[in-house]
Amino acid sequence: MTEISTGLFQMQPGLNNLLSRYGECMMWLARYMERIENLARLLEVTESFVRGPDGQPGWDTILQIHSDEDCFYARHQTVTEQDVIAFYVTEKENPNSIKAMAHSVRENARAVRPLISTEMWMQLNVFTRWVLDLQPSDIRMNSLSGLCNRLKQECQTHFGVTEGTLYRDQAWLFYLLGKHLERSDQITRLIDIRYHTLLPGHEPVGSEIDITQWASILRSAAAYHAFRRLQPVMTTPANVVGFLLKNDAFPRSLTTSLRLLDSTLSTLAGHGSLRRLCSPIQERVAELRVTLADQTVDDIIIRGLHEYMQWIQTQISKVQQETAQAFWPVTPHCGAHPEQVQQ
Repeated sequence: MTEISTGLFQMQPGLNNLLSRYGECMMWLARYMERIENLARLLEVTESFVRGPDGQPGWDTILQIHSDEDCFYARHQTVTEQDVIAFYVTEKENPNSIKAMAHSVRENARAVRPLISTEMWMQLNVFTRWVLDLQPSDIRMNSLSGLCNRLKQECQTHFGVTEGTLYRDQAWLFYLLGKHLERSDQITRLIDIRYHTLLPGHEPVGSEIDITQWASILRSAAAYHAFRRLQPVMTTPANVVGFLLKNDAFPRSLTTSLRLLDSTLSTLAGHGSLRRLCSPIQERVAELRVTLADQTVDDIIIRGLHEYMQWIQTQISKVQQETAQAFWPVTPHCGAHPEQVQQ
């Protein structure tokens, strides 16, 4: 039996015929877990490092990153620390809250129980049960930082258990598609909002700004220590943006996520019957990679970082939509509702 290799893992081509609902659930399981970890890091970094013009934590930037202003103001009148934390941690009515996403993770995991390992199921079961039982009093008692640290550790444990135990078949590929799509989306949202929030109105694009605030962007992407290893690199807006967009060695950079997304699609297309379905999606991802590779970070900033990040986000959303249309075109499953996809 011939093996298909991407250089990162090997696939057995005989393991075909994955049910479409399983593929959908695996993709959303990965996206929600990645999103929970990112949100936990954003909350923690915002409390500790992100400051607005008045010197107070910039809680409103989290709403902007997730495009949640309308949803938030439908439930709250002002942006306070208590309200934003409740909105993003314990309010299950908010589909982008950690509690709501944990519920979706649980439902997705339950749906694909025949495919995932016992270790993966047990870890997800314990983790989601803990999150679903969280109350506002638990946050006040244990501190936001302590809560976010546990959320990050649980998500990282999940990724490790999944890497070590999930069988390398098509279910694994759809899991990877979700993971890399979510990372691509999150990094562009973070750069877009935080860059323009930190840039003072009287300063030209590309100006030097408080190093501490730029370090907060790196911390939000779990990139601070990796960036500092590149010393004597200076902490400037262009260097930070360039690292997060174009560094091939950082696992959460946009270029790395798009490369791994492209590799995963190529492996999926190697299953003969799926080549036709994957082809248009591969073309869109290839276009994304070319536009990123053909521009320097200075070019991107001068031509319009905001506009480019918005275009990237639109293309990523289209990749998700085209994947859904190709592989599960009729009815959404597993709580993967279109309104829960960040637009």
